This record gives sequence, C-alpha cells and structure tokens, in this order.
Amino acid sequence: MNLWVVIPAFNEERSIGATLRRLAEQTDTGFSLVIVDNGSTDGTAQVVKEFAAAHPALDVRIVHEPEKGTGAAADTGVRHAIGGGATHVARTDADCLPHRGWVAAVKRAFGDGLEMVSGPLLPRTDEFPLKFWERRLLPAVIDVAALFGRFRPGNQDPLYLGPYVMMPGCNVAITAELYERSGGFPRTRIEDVHEDRALVNRVRRVTGAYGLRKDVTVYGSVRRLRAFGLVRTLGWYADHRYRPAVVDIR
Repeated sequence: MNLWVVIPAFNEERSIGATLRRLAEQTDTGFSLVIVDNGSTDGTAQVVKEFAAAHPALDVRIVHEPEKGTGAAADTGVRHAIGGGATHVARTDADCLPHRGWVAAVKRAFGDGLEMVSGPLLPRTDEFPLKFWERRLLPAVIDVAALFGRFRPGNQDPLYLGPYVMMPGCNVAITAELYERSGGFPRTRIEDVHEDRALVNRVRRVTGAYGLRKDVTVYGSVRRLRAFGLVRTLGWYADHRYRPAVVDIR
C-alpha cells in the first residue's frame, strides 16, 4: 500500500501549521504528503516549505492549482499523488487535525476490503475556547446534514449500488483505482457544489465497498459555525440555501 495524504489549502497561513504538525505526529508515518496551494495570497506556501525543511524524514510536496475551488484543488492533489505512484489517497483540510491514529486507521479499513472510507468529524478545541453549545453543535449539524442527505432527492437513484453515506471531504480516503474509475472530485468551488457529496455519489454508481469507521477521526474547525450561526450553517450544508457574501472564513 502506497498511501498519500492530500491537503487543499487557500490562505491557511494561520491554520495549516497545526495540521502539518499533527500529521508528523501520526503513529504511522508511512505516507507521502501533498499540499495543494489553491492560489493563496498569504504565507501558506512558506509555512509548508519551512515545515518540510524541519521534517526531512517526511515526504512533503507542494503543488499549485490556480483554478479556484476546493474540488479543483483536491482533484489536482489526488491526481498528482496517483501520478507519483499512490495506490491509496486520504484527504484532510488545512484547518483540521486528524487523530494521531488516523493514518493507521485508514490503512486498516483498506486492509479490510473497503475502497473508500470516512469517519467521525468532531470539533477542534484548540482554536479558541468553545462554549458548551459549540462543542455539541458541530456533531449535531453533521448528524442533521447526514440525515438530510439520506432523503435528499439528488442522492436517490436506482442505479446506486449502496446507500448514501455522508463522508466529509476533510476526512475521506479512497483507492487510486476507484478514484479514477468513478471520476473523482468534480473540479468545482465549494460555493457551487459540495465536492465531497458529489464524489460519494460517483462512487455509489460503481461500487458498494465504502463505509464509515469510528476510528477514522478528524477534528474540524468550528469557525464556519461561529461565523454563520446554527441556522445559516445548516442552510449552507443543505444545498447552499444560505449563501454568504464571504465563503472563505478565516
């Protein structure tokens, strides 16, 4: 298994360092790391370069994708990894902290026969002090979005080989073969299409070998929830019923 980890990043100078350090602390460091700089105008690329210089034992690469969009950046990163020999690719985001056993858990899931895997997305507690309701709301929002997804008309098709499962783009892993066979992430912007949901539905057309594992855990930023509020955040995830003027919350 040749696992690569892909991280799309846009103006994440303040956040990506913590993400990179958490990956360096994985219990299994047998992976290559690709950061996709999606046209950042801050010091994101410099932070990555300094991290790579300080961690020579890790295989760290940076590629540039000028086409704006999480889908476009993620697709560029995954295809770069596959072109470099990856047999399996995991993705997280530049404002997330994978659990220290995340890579090992992903590998176990693949070893058990899954071709695509995801798991819990829990709130980060290190960005700023979280109120009790914020600690509870991120998992609740995700649960509501997952429930909505099960009944969303766009996720219903008799040609699908398995049920809809919510797999956040910041916590997903897939075999290289399935990525190419399914078509991969659409090259889109997050404000237009939730590329993670689109990938899940593309995969559902070609295999039923996907699922969730409780030990494949990532801790995500609550900055969107804090900026939008509960109702608007739910609207954002429910087919972009809420569309803010500023999408890239930093």
